[in-house]
Amino acid sequence: MTVTLTVKAASRTHQGLVRRRNEDSYSQGQWLYVVADGLGGHVAGDIASSTVTGILEAYDRPVQAKDLASFIGRAINEAGEALRRKIREDPKLAGMGTTLVALLRSGGEAVVANVGDSRAYLIRRHGFRDDTMLQVSEDHTYEHLVADAGKVPNLGEKLTRFLDGRNDGRSPDLTPLQLCPGDRVLLCSDGLSSYVPHDQIQAALASDKSPGEVADQLIDLAVDQGGHDNVTVIVLDVTQR
Repeated sequence: MTVTLTVKAASRTHQGLVRRRNEDSYSQGQWLYVVADGLGGHVAGDIASSTVTGILEAYDRPVQAKDLASFIGRAINEAGEALRRKIREDPKLAGMGTTLVALLRSGGEAVVANVGDSRAYLIRRHGFRDDTMLQVSEDHTYEHLVADAGKVPNLGEKLTRFLDGRNDGRSPDLTPLQLCPGDRVLLCSDGLSSYVPHDQIQAALASDKSPGEVADQLIDLAVDQGGHDNVTVIVLDVTQR
């Protein structure tokens, strides 16, 4: 018997209490969910993130499970080309960039794509309660690339990979994910993960609240920690139809 899965999702974004504008962008479709975090301190991070999400929105359509990785890879490649075009048209935009985390699904199959330090988390339940939170994505920071990077001030948290229109080293990680009834997935910018303790994020995701209520709670947690950065979250619940 084939199990038909459906996804209920909720998205929230907040400028925070410090930044002068929100450089995060997101897209919540039916098949594709995207969070992009424009790089703070760079030129036009908001333009970079909105350009990328704008391109990816066109890829929110059904695709066969076997084609998920190539499909999302092609979408991200087109987003990089769009950044290059914008920079050619307006050289003052050179230096803009964005991180990206996205989930594309087909039935019970999904692929998570990420570039940078925006994250994907998963909490899974299979007929029993297991509130362990798994980080599906891997941060592209020097901490994960260079030995003893943490001993150099501010080096560990610096990005080694992000989308900025260049071809070298900008390809995404693509992680396959088997979705099951009861799964809850979180996509978020580092305005959440860098400031809210892991256990608080896990507790929010493990609750029986709706995706919208959990998304509101996560935003509130980030603001309560000082709102030092823009914060964006998408919470997805996988259910059996």
